[in-house]
Amino acid sequence: MSEASDRITKWAGQIEKYSAVEWDRLPEIYLYMDQVLTYMNKQLTVFERNENTSLLTSSMINNYVKDGILPRPEQKKYSREHLALLMVICMLKQVLSIQDISFLLKTLLEDAGKDEMYARFCDAHSAAIKEVCGRVAQTAEQGDTELTKLAIELSIEANARRTAAERILSELSAADEKAKKEQDDRAKNGKKEK
Repeated sequence: MSEASDRITKWAGQIEKYSAVEWDRLPEIYLYMDQVLTYMNKQLTVFERNENTSLLTSSMINNYVKDGILPRPEQKKYSREHLALLMVICMLKQVLSIQDISFLLKTLLEDAGKDEMYARFCDAHSAAIKEVCGRVAQTAEQGDTELTKLAIELSIEANARRTAAERILSELSAADEKAKKEQDDRAKNGKKEK
């Protein structure tokens, strides 16, 4: 096994064991921005491409709040709800636009509480990680050429899944906007008739 294959196998073993922190184990106390970054970056480090990248910065968090994806902190302090949403956002922003993530979160939260939505996300995320890491570990044993083939397969699969997710969210978002417009039109027409 080459040195690269060995490092990949080690990484796959690490990430396969990863599971997002369960809702009840997220900090109950409110955290300031620097504490949020320390906590979240510790949770997300296994997903970084290398040591020089960071999946979350204070500017990102501020932009998520400004765009309405993340609720405003209370007196500059962030709750467990913020941490759960940040985990979801950080994992999904690699494949979806912020607009799609915002729609997805709002829609999911209409049907479930934040704790239930987060638990569903964690379960799906863990299952996907285990499946992919199993493939990576098995292929790494076959050598660098097979790993290269797996990388292209995974890239194609990721693109196909991203495309499907974007189409689904686009259609659902358009239907949601149409329903809201029709509801607004009915409300306006109802006022005119009175």
